[in-house]
Amino acid sequence: MKKQPLFIQLTITMIVLVVIIVAGSWILNQTQLEEYYVKEKLGDLIEAYGTIDTAETEGILSSSDFDVTFEKLCAAGNFNILVLQEGSGIIRSNSSSDFAAMQMNELYYGTGKEDEQILYETSLYKIERRNDKRMQTEYLMLWGYLSDESLILIRTPLESIKESANISLRFFSVVAVGALLISIVMILLLSRQISKPIRNLTEIAYRMSRLDFEAQYLTSPFVSKEIETLGYSMNEMSENLEHAIADLKIANNELQRDIQKKEEIDSMRKEFLSNVSHELKTPLALISGYAEGLKDNINEDQESRDFYCEVIIDEAEKMNQMVKQLLSLNQLEFGNNQLEIDRFDMTELVKGVVSANSLLAEQSGATIVFEETKPKYIWADEFKVEQVMTNFMTNAIHHCEGEKRIIVKYQEHDGLLRVCVFNTGKPIPDEAIDRLWEKFYKVDKARTREYGGSGIGLSIVKAIMDSHNKACGVNNYSDGVEFWAEFDCNLDK
Repeated sequence: MKKQPLFIQLTITMIVLVVIIVAGSWILNQTQLEEYYVKEKLGDLIEAYGTIDTAETEGILSSSDFDVTFEKLCAAGNFNILVLQEGSGIIRSNSSSDFAAMQMNELYYGTGKEDEQILYETSLYKIERRNDKRMQTEYLMLWGYLSDESLILIRTPLESIKESANISLRFFSVVAVGALLISIVMILLLSRQISKPIRNLTEIAYRMSRLDFEAQYLTSPFVSKEIETLGYSMNEMSENLEHAIADLKIANNELQRDIQKKEEIDSMRKEFLSNVSHELKTPLALISGYAEGLKDNINEDQESRDFYCEVIIDEAEKMNQMVKQLLSLNQLEFGNNQLEIDRFDMTELVKGVVSANSLLAEQSGATIVFEETKPKYIWADEFKVEQVMTNFMTNAIHHCEGEKRIIVKYQEHDGLLRVCVFNTGKPIPDEAIDRLWEKFYKVDKARTREYGGSGIGLSIVKAIMDSHNKACGVNNYSDGVEFWAEFDCNLDK
């Protein structure tokens, strides 16, 4: 069964209660008002009888001193009163002589007694409800004797009672309808006012369940103390939950980082062992094979033995270089190698690197072009920058194809000097670009092995640039590849 909002439940419940009360009151008025009036009139008749009997006992009933009291009594109760004494005639009456004679006839002969309904009776008088067939009306009549045995007749028509009851009922109906409409409006306003803070608290609780702690309960002058206390408690709970969840998130993030770091370290360790094993396997196999050949005197001539020794020395040197590179990379990655930042001329450094690699370029048939002549000063670790440029240069020489041109140039922007090393040849495959900086990664393993590369050079470049908090990268062109690195510079000198 679908649950209704509190506002609707309150409104419906209170409207139903008001309707039941109004309808019940209307039914009671409709069915019991006339009887209530009759009972009230019965009391008035008894009271009127007592007033007249007291006056008769005091001997003032027929005197002028009782005139005003008698007239008020008749007018207030809409009574026709007749008091007479046998033999003396009428003592007191407020009716005409004809009507008085008719009352006397009723008193003596009891006209309409077959329709009488005795409502109250004592030893001196009784009160009846009679139907006057001649007048087609009902009335109440008290008749009997006073204390001095004078006859008394008091009559009041029931039509006035019925008319009063009908008027009261119509008035009540109008008032009831108005009161019902006003009540509905007031119920709507009151229900909304009562349910509004509860709706607010419900909304806050819902948002809290969604981990939204921005919502806060705002007090209102028309809410109860209990709701206000609940609202403040929810605000406090929201704040405490927010702090607790924030602490949990911080702890969880730290745990995730620790787990991720551990996984990365495990992965790096496994990858490192695998790569080192792979890189060392070939030179070790060669060294072992040629050493066994020398031991077993497979080739007795001096020239062959010299060749075997040169292979062993060359492979041992490659292993030595790789170990040195690994140690250097390890120091850079773990921050054990402190930078020595100085201001120096980048142009002089590049010229030195070009000169040092000119013989290797010449052997490969490559031409190095560096046209910068003006000094360009940068702030960096000169030895580390030289490593970067040497790696870029040797990498360009080994992969240079086509025209076999290597171009070194500068680009300046935003206080940075970008040094670019371009070589003609095949572009790097897109899927390999992001992995160039990984340890032991080789785009062309056969070619790398041919010139003795280990796949660590660009990893060292990346580590050096990261230690300087500067960027490095690679760009593909249709006719070649360009590697670049950026450094802080002074553009005014």
